[in-house]
Amino acid sequence: MIASVRGRVAAIAPDGAVVEVGGVGMLVHCTPGTLATLRVGEEARLATSLVVREESLTLFGFGSDDERGVFEMLQTANGVGPKVALAMLAVHTPNALRMAVASADVKALTRVPGVGPKGAQRIIVDLKDKLGTPDQAVNAALNGGAAAPAWRDQVHSGLVGLGYSARDADEAVAAVTPQADIEVAEGRSPQVATLLKAALRALSVR
Repeated sequence: MIASVRGRVAAIAPDGAVVEVGGVGMLVHCTPGTLATLRVGEEARLATSLVVREESLTLFGFGSDDERGVFEMLQTANGVGPKVALAMLAVHTPNALRMAVASADVKALTRVPGVGPKGAQRIIVDLKDKLGTPDQAVNAALNGGAAAPAWRDQVHSGLVGLGYSARDADEAVAAVTPQADIEVAEGRSPQVATLLKAALRALSVR
């Protein structure tokens, strides 16, 4: 198992990054939140999980060992493969997922693309008591605390990491702010993955 990679970031794409390790460029699939922390030309360390299939070897990367552990545990649930597990971590933090499972919050889990109500219920049953206890601070935030504005920095950083100028990133963040405001008004936390995609679309049609 490849538990982690460390090296210079050679390239960043919307769904992953290439990290040079010992002269070899390794493609690592990541969430938008993780990609937002990377910079082309700078060194990075990613906790990784290697998924082996008959026809492929796919490496997934995470900003922390906790994310990797949750990613691997999610796949023990019936019907959850690596793509869905990564999508779940793109929409929710590890502790938000722990809270959703612990409180049987089907609505929160169905915000993930590819997860329907029946799938969410299976995940709750299969992972109950397996993901650990969510942090109390996260619980408080999910139970009425104000949504943190971290999405702005993450989307902005993600765009800059993809090669856009800071000015372009500022304009794209401004373009998707109404979308984020609607989510906040409806009691949902703005999702970085969705907003980053919307920002990329806004830049492509200028």
